[in-house]
Amino acid sequence: MGKAEVEVAVVGAGAAGIGAARRLHEAGVDVLLIEARSRLGGRSFTVSDPIGGALDLGCGWLHSGDENPWTEITERQGRSVDRSPAPWSKAALGDAFPAEEQARFRAASERFHARLAEVAAAEPDRPASDCLEPGGRWNELLDAVSTYVSGAELHRVSARDLAAYRDTGVNWRVSAGYGAVIAAHADGAPLALGCPVSEIDHSGRRVRITTPQGVISAERVIITLPTDLLAEEAIVFRPALPEKAAAAAGLPLGLADKLYIALEGAEAFEVDSRAFGRTDRAATGAYHFRPLGRPLIEAYFGGALAADLERGGPDGFFDFARQELTGLFGAAFKDRLRPLASHSWRADPYARGSYSFALPGMAGQREILAAPVDDRLFFAGEACSTRDYSTAHGALRTGLAAAEAILAARERR
Repeated sequence: MGKAEVEVAVVGAGAAGIGAARRLHEAGVDVLLIEARSRLGGRSFTVSDPIGGALDLGCGWLHSGDENPWTEITERQGRSVDRSPAPWSKAALGDAFPAEEQARFRAASERFHARLAEVAAAEPDRPASDCLEPGGRWNELLDAVSTYVSGAELHRVSARDLAAYRDTGVNWRVSAGYGAVIAAHADGAPLALGCPVSEIDHSGRRVRITTPQGVISAERVIITLPTDLLAEEAIVFRPALPEKAAAAAGLPLGLADKLYIALEGAEAFEVDSRAFGRTDRAATGAYHFRPLGRPLIEAYFGGALAADLERGGPDGFFDFARQELTGLFGAAFKDRLRPLASHSWRADPYARGSYSFALPGMAGQREILAAPVDDRLFFAGEACSTRDYSTAHGALRTGLAAAEAILAARERR
């Protein structure tokens, strides 16, 4: 575990925690990065497959890539950034979704977002589903897209929070794996892996952090836990922080799971092409063919569908995907498919989901969650970002902000 006494402890080695710990370490602060898992990265997670290469089971896109700090970090590590167009910028495959229907869907999506801006500006904060056209033909598919974007269906999502999300529309990838870049960024920072925290006692002069490897004493702590863990009080704070638990409960983690599928005869598909399993229901997958030119299908499932499929384990995801894909491309297509890798984020005990969204009426909880306590407890993570939430760069920026706040506090001593 390292030293039992440090100046700053950082709890959670995802993008926020890694960014904070590295910044403090480089500034000469005695810091320790504490992680429950035996690996770095949190909800970024790259695995390697002989066929697929680096597969990102967590975050995989450099959203707002032209101003995303991870873009520069990636290239500084000597890794390449793929700047080819994202699959969702192209027309969808399949006779079941002809071009004229896709044009109607795009128009419905544009009307939805125009209405979202109006609803978000009004009082009170309402569900994003209020922005749908009553009885609209494309409402189910818009709801499906919400499960990929927010990890939840539109009726669960705050219109105001959704409208606050900022994106430049530039989406890039890392061929070596986004998760690999994030984990590598911790290089040099002192670590304690496999070290889950059970209690943070900030009642005394120093903060006491209880772990199975012993008690760690720190002057200040940065907490980067996912909101579901904070809401469930998986770590006990003494004294309790009910306002943090309440804020986290208003910012639950949505669910978006991936399944990578090996595809025989993949060359028949255009690189980075895509298809929806169905266009008439929210419980459907999105399928990216030949991502980065690899002989794969990258399948996405979100919201209630992903939660249902997790209960069936990896086989449940593959069975569902195979059924939808054979519906698109014929019964013989199933013989060309083989599952490669997946990760169930709701079942992950140190995540409990994928990324945060705000419940209707809870758009202001991000600032409450991010506020420091007594200039000793600092909070960071994607859920603490008001504009870049649900992203690895939003997480990084909040981690850096917490680190800078600690450095400023040290200067005031």
